[in-house]
Amino acid sequence: MSRMRVGVVGLGQMGLAMAGRLVETGAEVLGFDLDASRCAAAAARGVAAAASVEAVVAPVVILSLPHDRAVEAVLPTLFPALPKGAVVADTSTLDPLAARRFAEAAAEWGVAYLDAPVSGGPAGAAAGSLAMMLGGDADAIARARPALDRVAGKLIHVGGPGAGQVAKLVNNLLVATHLAVAGEALRLGRLAGVEPADLLAVVNAASGRSAATEVNFPRWILSEGFDSGFSAGLMRKDVRLALELADSVGAALPVCGQAAARWQAAEASDAADFNRVPAAILEGA
Repeated sequence: MSRMRVGVVGLGQMGLAMAGRLVETGAEVLGFDLDASRCAAAAARGVAAAASVEAVVAPVVILSLPHDRAVEAVLPTLFPALPKGAVVADTSTLDPLAARRFAEAAAEWGVAYLDAPVSGGPAGAAAGSLAMMLGGDADAIARARPALDRVAGKLIHVGGPGAGQVAKLVNNLLVATHLAVAGEALRLGRLAGVEPADLLAVVNAASGRSAATEVNFPRWILSEGFDSGFSAGLMRKDVRLALELADSVGAALPVCGQAAARWQAAEASDAADFNRVPAAILEGA
């Protein structure tokens, strides 16, 4: 019996983690990235390096790319190369309107496009425990599920094309807000004489807890690890997309907008770990 074949285009931290997880679970994985060093890193983990995008031919192809422009550059070459009925699951975080355009373009080639952004970071991808927010056709999700189940612990069908991206932007706007607010509140406690670690013991046993207080602050901020695998630049991009979505639908964001402004004004470089931003807020920057 032949092994499941899955393609992965984009072998950055997330893409490489997903490709490695697929190999570990017994899939045959074809991978492509413009950066030869990323292809070499994937090959070391058992991924067959493809020479070009059009060589990534599989019933399911996962995209992990940094922005709309990268996806838009890949799809016109990828769609015609795929067999009819193939599914492209795009885990990139994008403008929902772009995702809808991509789904329409896919249908013209007889393939399906799912917007499938994820939460959980490279560690979640490596463990197969990502939460995946799916926008698109239910039949296409069913066809892709045997592959997606290997990298995601939760597959959540949100709605039609673009719905997964809306959910991801709402989620990351909340994450950005929670992190900024937690940094500010913990600074208040520190200035009043109680250290953040002691405050977190209370907050995380009470109703003020969030992923920011339960995970980010103890794991990456107070420990000064700053190695989550998600950059400040990527969070800024997601926040910007959320603000653009809010503007397009006429949604006022007086509270989240203040937190978003802190992210845009933060001194942490785009390449820095995104936890550097709430850490700076904690320190009074």
